[in-house]
Amino acid sequence: MDQAAIEIRDLVKEYAPRGNAPGKRALGGVSFDVPQGKIFGLLGPNGAGKSTLINIMAGLVNKTSGTVRIWGHDIDRDHRNAKLSIGIVPQEIVFDPFFTPFEVLENQSGMYGVAKALRRSEELLRAVHLADKRDAYSRSLSGGMKRRLLIAKAMVHSPPVLVLDEPTAGVDVELRRQLWELVSELNAEGVTVVLTTHYLEEAEELCDQIAIINHGQLIANKPT
Repeated sequence: MDQAAIEIRDLVKEYAPRGNAPGKRALGGVSFDVPQGKIFGLLGPNGAGKSTLINIMAGLVNKTSGTVRIWGHDIDRDHRNAKLSIGIVPQEIVFDPFFTPFEVLENQSGMYGVAKALRRSEELLRAVHLADKRDAYSRSLSGGMKRRLLIAKAMVHSPPVLVLDEPTAGVDVELRRQLWELVSELNAEGVTVVLTTHYLEEAEELCDQIAIINHGQLIANKPT
């Protein structure tokens, strides 16, 4: 049996009290596997713990306890390879609006130490249907184009796992369709995709397996 793309065991995240605010347990011992080559949906309402889990995988938040392995690499013991194995597409649109799409991808490639001869900026722009916007200022792109550029940005280092955090929140039906077509194309090329959403119908249509998290607890995990 193939090793899971992501293995999460007994993951706990607790936030200490601050001022008058009480402490909070954002994740309370979550365990599940993401199979290789699948589209895996992680569902739950706002505040359920989905983004905390993703931020732990991305190295942006320190877990309290438990283990996380990405493509077989423990995020604590083998942080570098774990980070190289995952691409994160955040909810927020985060790149310099005065860079062109090509420059955004080149700069991100440099941050990951991708040699110039191995960079895929042109290829990725074609893949996300932005080749004709190569030299436009990013601030001039439509909302849908910016979302697609974020996906390309997450793929500059060719990670085998792509995580999208609420990518269709607040977008129209046509943009949602375009994003899912792109995600399905990437998955068909062998990329394992993890998608967080609160749209159950969307997840059931797109995902091979769905896990549901609420109040920091895993309450369901089954194939669609």
